Order: sequence, then C-alpha cells, then structure tokens
Amino acid sequence: MTEPIVTFNNVHKSFGGVNVLKGIDLDIRPAEKVAIIGPSGSGKTTIIRMLMTLEQPTAGDIIVNGTNLWKMKKKGKLVPANEKHLRKVRGDIGMVFQHFNLFPHMTIIENCMTAPVHVKKEAKGEAKKRSLEMLERVGLGDKVNNYPSQLSGGQRQRVAMARALVMRPKIILFDEVTSALDPELVGEVLSVIRDIAKNDDMAMVLVTHEMDFALDIADKVLFLDEGVIAEQGTASEVIEHSDNERLRKFLHRFRA
Repeated sequence: MTEPIVTFNNVHKSFGGVNVLKGIDLDIRPAEKVAIIGPSGSGKTTIIRMLMTLEQPTAGDIIVNGTNLWKMKKKGKLVPANEKHLRKVRGDIGMVFQHFNLFPHMTIIENCMTAPVHVKKEAKGEAKKRSLEMLERVGLGDKVNNYPSQLSGGQRQRVAMARALVMRPKIILFDEVTSALDPELVGEVLSVIRDIAKNDDMAMVLVTHEMDFALDIADKVLFLDEGVIAEQGTASEVIEHSDNERLRKFLHRFRA
C-alpha cells in the first residue's frame, strides 16, 4: 500500500483550556479524497488549519511527505519548527477558504499570479500562462481583468480554486467552501471540485455539509464528534450504512 502523504499521530488541540481535538490519528494517501463531516465545533476546520500551519497542535505530530510539519531536527534533537521549515513543508499544500480571501485591489489574474511569483519565484510570464489556464478551467477565462467586487460569490470561490491550483499542490484543502454562498451558486462551485476530484491526482481534504456530494466524490469519510473521529470508512459505509446513533442523528438533518 502507498505510504501516506499526510499522517496525524495522536494530535491534540486546545483553545483557552477547551480541548477541541482529542487525539486524532489519521492517514491520507496520495490522490485520496477525504471528506470530514460533523457538527459545528467538532474540530473539522481545526484539522485542516493545522495542516495549513494556521493553527499549531497542542500535542502530537503531523507528518507531510515524510517530514514532521511542526518540528524540525536541530543538533540531533526535535525542536519547534521555524518559519522557513513550515514554509518549505507546506509548499505542497493548497487551501480554499470559506470566504475566498482574495485581494480586493488586484484583478483576478493578479490574484492568481501573486503566490507563484513571490512564493515560488516563478517568472511572471510562466505564472501568467498557468493562471490563465486555471481560470479557463474554472470557467472564468473571460473575467481575468475583473476585480473580485465585480464577481458573484460563486465566481470568487472559483477564482480561489484556480489560485490554489496554480501552485501545483499535492494536497488541496477545502474549508466549507459553499457555506457562504447563496443556494443557487453552490452547484457551480461543486462542479469545479468534482472536476478536480475526477481529473487531478492530488490528495483532497474537504470539510463539508454537502452529504450527497461527499458520497459522490470521497474515497473516505470521517465523522468528527466532540473532538474525536467517531466514525470513518468509505463514503457509503459512513453516510448510508452506519449504525452510530450520533452520526445518524447528525445526517438526518441533511438527508431527511
């Protein structure tokens, strides 16, 4: 079996004395599509924010591509990672946020080009070419010179996806990317994610309340409840055939 591209070993996270994650053990393999479901406050977003180095674990280890994300070796000992180490290890990870996080003063093409040029030091011509390709892919090739304020929420979210894809990540994280959208715009965003899941060989971690969508695209589904993985398995096992009472009550709200 392929070695995991991401491993969580007994990961804990506390905020102000509140234990949000309580000993998470998780393997994600290359190209695997993983959906994380669960009630608000169960720790779903915290998992991917730690992977993106936006939150630091209180305890435990996160391994990415065989390298400890939050710790590094110095004089033969493991010490807390510095910013250079974090930046290098998370270089293979892209994230699409709930609220887009686009730069309002930049055009769409400039939003997509910024990270390849300034983070990966790519030539502007190469970054622009790839940015145009990704914007075409998400259906926004005719909007490249528009500003975020001139786009709908669904279009802005698709720009955020193009921006993440431009960086050629090996792992892409989606944090409830449809929850801030008007219902009629959800479909266009899910269509792009479905295309990525079907045609790209990157690993995908998707925090979502779209149960039918998770059932459609996920290789594995995790049900988080009160900071622990209460259930995991194939999408069908977790969403359609689980006998976990807490999970069934949770799913009933979305699949009644």
